[in-house]
Amino acid sequence: MQRLHLIITGTVQGVGFRPFIFRLAGRLSLTGWVRNQPAGVEIEIEGRATAVADFIAAIHREKPVLAQISNVRTRAIPLQRTPGFTIRPSLMSVVSPAAPPAPDIAICRHCRQDIADGANRRYRHAFANCTNCGPRYTITKTLPYDRTATTMAEFPMCRDCQTEYRNPLNRRFHAQPTACPACGPQYRLLDHNGQALGAGSDVFLQTRRLIKNGSLIALKGLGGYQLVCDAYRNDSVELLRRRKRRKDKPLAVMAGSVQALERLCLLSAAEAALLSGPASPIVLLAKRPDCPLAAAVAPESPQLGVMLPYTPAHCLLLQPADIFVMTSGNDSSNPIIYQDDAALRDLRRIADYFLVHNRPIYRPADDSVARMVAGQPYVLRRSRGFTPEAQYFPQPLPPMLACGGESKNTFCLSSGNNAYLSSHIGDLKNLSTYQYYTASIEDLKRLLTIEPQLIAHDLHPEYFSTKYAREQNLPQIAVQHHHAHIAAVMAEHSLNQPVIGAAFDGLGLGDDATLWGGEFLVASADSYRRAAHCAYLPLPGGDKAVSEPWRMGLVILNRLFGPDLSKVKLPAIAALPDDWPLIVQMIAGGLNCPLTSSAGRLFDAAAALLGLRTVNHYEGQSAMSLEWLAGQTAGRVLPYTIQDSPVSVLDFLPAYRQMVQMIARDEALPFIAASFHDTIAAASVKMITRISQDTGLTSVVLSGGVFQNIRLLTTMSDLLKQNKLTVYTASRIPPNDAGLALGQTLIASASYGRL
Repeated sequence: MQRLHLIITGTVQGVGFRPFIFRLAGRLSLTGWVRNQPAGVEIEIEGRATAVADFIAAIHREKPVLAQISNVRTRAIPLQRTPGFTIRPSLMSVVSPAAPPAPDIAICRHCRQDIADGANRRYRHAFANCTNCGPRYTITKTLPYDRTATTMAEFPMCRDCQTEYRNPLNRRFHAQPTACPACGPQYRLLDHNGQALGAGSDVFLQTRRLIKNGSLIALKGLGGYQLVCDAYRNDSVELLRRRKRRKDKPLAVMAGSVQALERLCLLSAAEAALLSGPASPIVLLAKRPDCPLAAAVAPESPQLGVMLPYTPAHCLLLQPADIFVMTSGNDSSNPIIYQDDAALRDLRRIADYFLVHNRPIYRPADDSVARMVAGQPYVLRRSRGFTPEAQYFPQPLPPMLACGGESKNTFCLSSGNNAYLSSHIGDLKNLSTYQYYTASIEDLKRLLTIEPQLIAHDLHPEYFSTKYAREQNLPQIAVQHHHAHIAAVMAEHSLNQPVIGAAFDGLGLGDDATLWGGEFLVASADSYRRAAHCAYLPLPGGDKAVSEPWRMGLVILNRLFGPDLSKVKLPAIAALPDDWPLIVQMIAGGLNCPLTSSAGRLFDAAAALLGLRTVNHYEGQSAMSLEWLAGQTAGRVLPYTIQDSPVSVLDFLPAYRQMVQMIARDEALPFIAASFHDTIAAASVKMITRISQDTGLTSVVLSGGVFQNIRLLTTMSDLLKQNKLTVYTASRIPPNDAGLALGQTLIASASYGRL
């Protein structure tokens, strides 16, 4: 006989882990108990030594699908010979860091069947859930994860729900948010002024009729409000754009079924699995040529962001053939609204009606965004369904806060062997987003009981995340932006050896006080060396050049033609604003023209030369237009130069000269766009292979927002592999600035011992 005490850490609360342990112990005729405690799940198990060994092996082999085990600590303790196996009340503590709750989980197949079955007591119940699905993170107030610690505490279970909750053979055994129409939350339909028009399950049919008739709806969902309209009605979509102040950035849609979605987009088995998996993010798919949706949904884009119903409410609202626009409930620049008072106040300008419920959302979570690349998920916005999953570190981390960047902000809290990247925050230049950022830091610190002893921040002194860090009375480590991009991928893949990193993005402050963005680094966790970079170009007007790509086009044209520019006959020159000669004077005098090596601005310049865009209405629009134009067209590699020096320089001015000549010859624009992509890829791979030959390093990391360009990413990856190099890219951590905080965590932890 043997008795063991176990502590299991990881994502083991809110995923049916205790019921799983209860059933496993019963199957193996073992006695003891299990309970939640702040660090995870605690177990005492007693029985024959062989059965105890089988129990431990089965924990790893048969764990619930949503569970992630970081560590299992065991120790032998004296036999107690008590009968039976029980689930004990959770142990509360404020001493040790808490195990995180699970992410919010999309409705499972069984709960879908329940709400569709007229004989089931949860028929058309908008809050059906079980141990395999439903809300977790967004309703959890404190840990350990129990009903009393969630916003479901105000909904006492009825007798039938209590019976299910206590039955080890029921899939709602210890499902904390469980409820039914008799005891759970309810939806109500409100008019524009907040007056009730109906309640209960019938409001979904009533709301659907309003949507089909052209109305805009504010729907209170899982992690916040969503704005909904019929994606087949161009008048409704254009009205939504005007009211939301979202000019032409593509809108996401929700399809009532996979079959409806397949009429819109091409869908692989891997993409279908991602769409219908536990996270159920928005997935970017290729539109069919005859996609029948309203043109205003995703103008110009060959892709569509789609999702399937992930809550019971969505299942009740959409019929199988429906396609509804489903976008964040906010003004275009603000965080998602999740509180009822704020929604009724701030969304009245946008929504005609409100479909609301009375279960409070404790913390917001916007929809995540992903796509499939080379058969693997590639997360672009990490929020609902992913947070607060921990990133495991092989080495212990100091209690630390990494503050992230300025745009697409996330922050990261770490302790022990785990780092917790926050949900998507947004652009910190917006006051309401910054307030949400600071409140979210305090909330996650409290939830995880992590009190940082160290703070990491970006090198740029004007980032609001940096200013926040400097207000804290903690030891601080400033982390270079592009080193953090590379380190984020290193952390995700647990790389502990130096790598060659290509960090391509918009802008980030370099250690020479210029704006970097096309960087080739030799990097490890604790240091980096700038081995090469793209040639510096002036950024006329500073940040204004980011939103007005014609300025970067003018930089290139001025380099190519100088004083003769006004005599050159090109569409791109004809499209320049009348005051372009003043900008040329600014460039010549270096007035408000900081130097940048940004790869992102190279794409802006190319898009401007091809006449695609003079102004960006959303981040990266001109670069996306260039990628969409190139499509799958075969291109050719254009000229470029590499200047060898201690820090080599990759110059694409010869490629731009060739592009202008191709435009003048009326060569096909898709071919020119494709050639530009292939040139950037070929030149970058040549630079990387040179660095590999010089250093002997064979591991390459590709990171930064420019690698959201899938043609560039896949072309470079394929070429690098052909050169016998091993390529690492982001997957579950975004490649853009949303991943910076994880990279800052790795770098700061490696540097901590030197403070």
